[in-house]
Amino acid sequence: QVQLVESGGGLVQAGGSLRLSCTASGFTLDAFTIGWFRQAPGKERAGVSCISSSDDTTYFGDSVKGRFTISRDNAGNTLYLQMNNLQPNDTTVYFCAANEYANTITEIEKYDYWGRGTQVTVYY
Repeated sequence: QVQLVESGGGLVQAGGSLRLSCTASGFTLDAFTIGWFRQAPGKERAGVSCISSSDDTTYFGDSVKGRFTISRDNAGNTLYLQMNNLQPNDTTVYFCAANEYANTITEIEKYDYWGRGTQVTVYY
């Protein structure tokens, strides 16, 4: 059974950091492009970052460039998102997702497998 489970969300003060984890089971993570997405209430899901299966090229949304880093531990079948200098507008639920073919954070429909999400809340 394919499963993605996120963890690491929480409450943090503006300017602080969090590291999200996404552990995969039922498939080998390094055979897929895997990414992070976020969705605030009443808004569409938006791409944050992804890392390609072929050459580990990384992609970032404009709002997180220079602040967030994505990485993958193939041995542990786990994806990470290091988030630094968090701001209140980063507050939302973060999801990880995987797809076999597309290196994209905009074509969300290409992602086949999704986790249930982890809440990140940033306060002043």
